[in-house]
Amino acid sequence: MTEPVYYTTMPSPVGTLTLAAREAGLVGVYFELRRHGPPTQEALAWRPDDGTAEPASRVLKTARHQLEAYFAGTLRAFDVPLAARGTAFQRAVWAELRKIPYGGRSSYGEMARRLGNSGASRAVGAANGRNPISIVVPCHRVVGADGSLTGFGGGIERKRWLLNHETRQVG
Repeated sequence: MTEPVYYTTMPSPVGTLTLAAREAGLVGVYFELRRHGPPTQEALAWRPDDGTAEPASRVLKTARHQLEAYFAGTLRAFDVPLAARGTAFQRAVWAELRKIPYGGRSSYGEMARRLGNSGASRAVGAANGRNPISIVVPCHRVVGADGSLTGFGGGIERKRWLLNHETRQVG
């Protein structure tokens, strides 16, 4: 039997976010309208968090508090436990995303080089697009080689808002 996933929602400056967690950690931060979300069958089995599903409820509470602090401009690095599922390559890309500093940027090509395969920028882009833990795993910090805002599952306007928010806090 699969470990249950619990969820809650929270308002944010970029719209309502759905947070999902299992016992091991956060598995998703999803925008209302997004290109990629959890597999439908999996999401249908999710359970609303009522605060009693420890430790998943604690993970959701921590994630919510950290996201609120991020949006308030007082948190730059998340430390909520993560438990996203993906291929080995996707997990490597997501780990690399977490190395991009707050307010920083990287390109798909730069990430591919850091992962040891300079020709894998498209694959990096695809894995980046499948990142289920938006904001916490900062896929919004990846831009085109020329610095342009390219692809973002939550929409370019949300990406622009997140980047501007971080730039205001840093600068």
